[in-house]
Amino acid sequence: MSTLLSRRHLGVLALATTSALALASCGAAADGASAGTEEDPIRIGVVNSSEPQWQVFEEAAAEEGIVVEIENFSDYQLPNQGLSDGELDLNQFQHLQFLAKYNVNTGSDLTPIAATAVYPLSLFSLEHGSVEEIPDGGEIAIPNDETNQARALLVLQEAGLLALEDGGSAFSTPADIIAEDSRVTVTPVDAAQTALALQDVAASIINNDFVADAGLVAEDAIFSDDPASDAAAPYINIWVAGAEEADNETFAQLAELYHSPEVEEAAFESSGESAVFVNNPAEELQEILEGIESDFSQ
Repeated sequence: MSTLLSRRHLGVLALATTSALALASCGAAADGASAGTEEDPIRIGVVNSSEPQWQVFEEAAAEEGIVVEIENFSDYQLPNQGLSDGELDLNQFQHLQFLAKYNVNTGSDLTPIAATAVYPLSLFSLEHGSVEEIPDGGEIAIPNDETNQARALLVLQEAGLLALEDGGSAFSTPADIIAEDSRVTVTPVDAAQTALALQDVAASIINNDFVADAGLVAEDAIFSDDPASDAAAPYINIWVAGAEEADNETFAQLAELYHSPEVEEAAFESSGESAVFVNNPAEELQEILEGIESDFSQ
C-alpha cells in the first residue's frame, strides 16, 4: 500500500477561487443559502479548540468568505458521534486508525476527505542518549491503550529494540514480541503515565499529547518513527465528513486552507514542532481506511 507522504512543508498550496460552491445537504440553511454563512456556519468538531491554529484557521476561512464555527470536545468519542448525528459538518482531531475503529464499532461510514499531518511517536530516555546505549534487557514503558500500544511496538521494532511476529501490524500486542530476537522488555502503562515512568525505566514511548507536559520537546527524543513509512499510514490525521458530503467543494477548500503557511506554522508550534504535514489524496485515505476496517472486522 503506497502512502505518498511528504516531509513537513510550508509551501503555499494554490487555493482556487470558485464562483460557486457546492451546497452541503446537512449544512444548507432552510432558505437555501449555502453553508458557511453567518446564518449557517460550517460546524467543525475538534479536541482542544484553544490551540492557536484554530483562530488562525477561522480568520483564513473568513478571508475566503467562509464562516466556520469551531466546536470544542474533551471526549475523543464525541466529535464522531456529533458528525454521525448531524450536529457537526466536519471534524478534525483523529487519525485513520481511530476512525476505522469508530466506524466498525458503530456501523458508521464517516469518510476521510483530506490529510493534515502525522505526529511521530517518539522514544525518550533520561539515562541514555541513543538507542544503542539502552542495555540488553532494558525496560521500556509504552502506552497501554490499544492504538498507541500497537504503534509503540512498531516504533521499538523500527528502532531495532525488539521483533514482532510476522513483522507486526497496527493490531500488535506485547504477546506478539519475539523474546529471543528482542533486546528489551516492555511495560504497558496508562498513556498519561509514560512520562512519569521515565524515572524508573530505561526509556519510554510518550504520546505527543504528553511530551510538553513532561517538560520535554521533540528534539529530546532518541528515536521517532518515520512518518513516510507504510507503518505510519494508519496514523495520518484527517478531516472527516459524512459519506454523503465526501465531495463537498467547500469542505475541500477548508481542508486546503489548513495547509496554508500561517495555519501550518501555528499547528507546528502547538505540536511542539513535531508535526509532519501531509497531503494524501482523499481516494488514497479512503483506501487505507477500508483496509484498516477490514482488519478490524476479522
